[in-house]
Amino acid sequence: MEDWPEGIAGLHSRFSGRFGRSEPRERALDYLSTLLAPLEKKNGWTLAEQAGQRRPDGSQRLLNFADWDENAVRDDVRDFVVETIGTKDAILIGDDAGFLKKGVKSAGVQRQYSGTAGRTENCQIGTFLAYASAKGRALLDRELYIPVSWTNDRERCRAAGIGDEVPFATKIEHFKWMLQRAIDARVPFAWVTADEAYGQVKHVRTWLEERHVAYVLATKVNDTVTTTDGTDAEVHVLVTNLPRQAWKRVSAGAGAYGHRFYDWARIEIRPVWENGFGHWVLARRSISDPTEIAYHVYYGPVTSRLKDLVRTAGARWQVEECFQIAKGECGLDHYQVRLYRAWYRHITLAMAALAYLTATRAAEAVKGAAKTTSRSSYPSASRRSAD
Repeated sequence: MEDWPEGIAGLHSRFSGRFGRSEPRERALDYLSTLLAPLEKKNGWTLAEQAGQRRPDGSQRLLNFADWDENAVRDDVRDFVVETIGTKDAILIGDDAGFLKKGVKSAGVQRQYSGTAGRTENCQIGTFLAYASAKGRALLDRELYIPVSWTNDRERCRAAGIGDEVPFATKIEHFKWMLQRAIDARVPFAWVTADEAYGQVKHVRTWLEERHVAYVLATKVNDTVTTTDGTDAEVHVLVTNLPRQAWKRVSAGAGAYGHRFYDWARIEIRPVWENGFGHWVLARRSISDPTEIAYHVYYGPVTSRLKDLVRTAGARWQVEECFQIAKGECGLDHYQVRLYRAWYRHITLAMAALAYLTATRAAEAVKGAAKTTSRSSYPSASRRSAD
């Protein structure tokens, strides 16, 4: 970590070669810097004012028309995240986020359910892949969901900058695209996790198993799995008659109010494969209300400890923390763009700003630990006197 250039200009230098001309290259640095500024709203006008510009024309050109490769920048940001917080036991997390919008012209906008809002709203939906390790968490990848109502209307798509080559793709397909890019880039990780919208889809699980990727995926209460005797069973039935000693109280990680303790149990559902991997159901039971049980399907090394699985299942909430920080501190949802490519460009630069914050905090944590170790390695003055 000590080798990466400090300051946002250092991160910008990582991908400055992705810009065809000097003006958008410099605009991108201004944009990154202003995304990190302590502004309540980070729209085109406020960002322009923060950068000392009279109008937002420059940033609008950067997002809409300038010559630069936002996907190559995404890859550079991913590499930066791996370099600064990457570990072999890290977790990849898939999730989507809603971006409330007015009107009908922004790429992909329509009335649709937004998990962010908790209801159906006029919004865009972005799918994301997050990276979480003991050193920090950041967003690695992004896709904009384009509903079939759009892809069936190519004239409308063209008006929003969506090319004819852009197909309809589900959020599940986005998840697989982003995971495949991470795999191809040799991103270090041990597990994949996601909520039940992704975990209940059997072909996602099969896809991961074909690539020998371990997962702990949330699923619905009536999801079915193939058991050791070759029959199918609903996950809740497998958990119903577990003995009391099968449940272990384990923390799913620290939350806003301390550690999140639940009772956990796991049930083997398929024989161990020759590669040392097997299949289990993992159940999480509320301490205060034992009738409240959540379910996960798990594929991974047979040597995995329960606390490893719980840590992975609990890591799913870290993508929400990424969204909160990216929206609150990096302007992830403050954009004012309509074009398809402009959305990707703004989101990519906001992800870069989040990666910078994550790397900075990780570096500060290392320095703090070093100072503590340095101080504790020497006896105190009173202790030296006593000796």
